[in-house]
Amino acid sequence: MRLTTKGRFAVTAMIDLGLRSTNGPVALAAISQRQQISLSYLEQLFGKLRRHELVESTRGPGGGYSLGREAGEITVADIILAVDEPLDATGCGGKEHCMGDETGKCMTHDLWTALNHKMIEFLSSVTLKKLVDEQIAKGVSVTEQAPMKRAISSVPVVKPIRVTGPNSVFALGAAIAK
Repeated sequence: MRLTTKGRFAVTAMIDLGLRSTNGPVALAAISQRQQISLSYLEQLFGKLRRHELVESTRGPGGGYSLGREAGEITVADIILAVDEPLDATGCGGKEHCMGDETGKCMTHDLWTALNHKMIEFLSSVTLKKLVDEQIAKGVSVTEQAPMKRAISSVPVVKPIRVTGPNSVFALGAAIAK
């Protein structure tokens, strides 16, 4: 079994989100910056996580993502399977055609199948809450998010312009003719 960056990044991003879940929705741009993961890649991963109801999205100012369920109810297996990461150590993808044709399975097929079951069993036993708690125990500090800047100011940015000259071509012509 080879865990690709897709699964690794999804788990890392979910731990980051879990650490900050009490502060309200977390922007993907902030996770991207903290974890050095491409924002567009995170958007793809979180789209899949949202479809599997592991995260919820909030739109608008102050929006972002929050956990879709309690951290104790989300397992690493849930996260990895949600982003379409295959958990298969067999060479045939579990189809029992290891030899490349219809001759059957290879001599080690049952070994790799048993490993698959153990991997899924182990990853299903590790919750997001456990991973978050481990990070807190290691001393990872979770700083408060800076409040989002509002797009609309209560104070006008530009003072109104007062026009004292002519306001049309006809008025301009009349003003010049005088």
